[in-house]
Amino acid sequence: MPKFLTIAVAPDSFKGVMTATEAASRIERGLKRAMESVRVRKIPMADGGEGTVSAIVNATGGRLVRRVVRDPLGRNVRSTFGLSGDGSRAIIEMSSASGLALLKSSERNPLKTSTCGTGDLMRAALDLKVKRLLIGIGGSATNDGGMGMARALGFKFLDRLGRELREGGGALIELDRIDPTGVDSRLARVGVEVACDVDNPLTGSRGAAHVYGPQKGASPATVQRLDEGLRRLAKIVRRDVGIDVSRVPGAGAAGGLGAGLMAFAGAMLRPGVDIVIDAVDLRRQLFGCSFVITGEGKMDGQTLHGKTPAGVAGVAKSMDIPVVAICGSIGQGIEKVHDIGITAVFTTSTDAVAEKDLPRIAPRQLTATAEQVGRLMATHRL
Repeated sequence: MPKFLTIAVAPDSFKGVMTATEAASRIERGLKRAMESVRVRKIPMADGGEGTVSAIVNATGGRLVRRVVRDPLGRNVRSTFGLSGDGSRAIIEMSSASGLALLKSSERNPLKTSTCGTGDLMRAALDLKVKRLLIGIGGSATNDGGMGMARALGFKFLDRLGRELREGGGALIELDRIDPTGVDSRLARVGVEVACDVDNPLTGSRGAAHVYGPQKGASPATVQRLDEGLRRLAKIVRRDVGIDVSRVPGAGAAGGLGAGLMAFAGAMLRPGVDIVIDAVDLRRQLFGCSFVITGEGKMDGQTLHGKTPAGVAGVAKSMDIPVVAICGSIGQGIEKVHDIGITAVFTTSTDAVAEKDLPRIAPRQLTATAEQVGRLMATHRL
């Protein structure tokens, strides 16, 4: 056995329980209980949603920037975005300004909620003279097709009488014209990437309103109105902006914000985990490692579709590095993960734990499971 075994620890967050950084530290603690001679490279990961800012800021030696912006209902809220170590790139999670978690259950109403705060964050990033914007678009409270975001950057959305539309997805059905004359000129000088882990189109049965509207407070009648509004937006965007966003996979993400960022910011949509893999230079960080440990809160057949463990495993497999996954629980289709390069899956669950107790108990369980994985890895011979 070599004097030191080098193990990369690259988990996603265990949502609602641990951040990716906390999970990596817990796994490290367990490994060091099992092995004295181990070097751990902690690489907190994300797939474009929660934790994306932290993952890239940590990997690049960057910093957090705090600003007061508008929440989904236009109220002031303190928000944060990341700035890369060289200052060239801003990393924004739209949920920090326009997310569902910012609202009480009784306040959820996609007819009224707006992405204006996401636009506020983008404008604040432009003030710092960045060259690139990376925007994660999970967890939204909105269904406005990015109208609020675009309005914060200077676009005007007008009805047939030339009046500006009110905020929210419910107003889109009245859209007659988009006026770009007041748009922030700095936007044309930056590259915009959107981290997107869904492939829903903008409208229709798999579109933003039908699939995600109900969880944001939309009734069946509201879903229909929202879908009609997004259809109207796509039609006017095609005419006034010259871009057809109606059938683009991922355009329906975050209540149509994917489409809005394409149309109004020239954005390119990419799988979120691929963006994070590039940003943290994962291949370089895995070089020289004997094992990789990844993980997330729950693993099942859906893990294959753009989730962090699948992305990490893909890179490791191309480098012939075995991968172990540790998760909080497993679900149907878990056997499929072996096809993408995950050698074995371990779950931290030993006894049934009430959801309210998970933040207290799960970190200890993760450490204990990582120790057992470490004991197995300690038998490794080169």
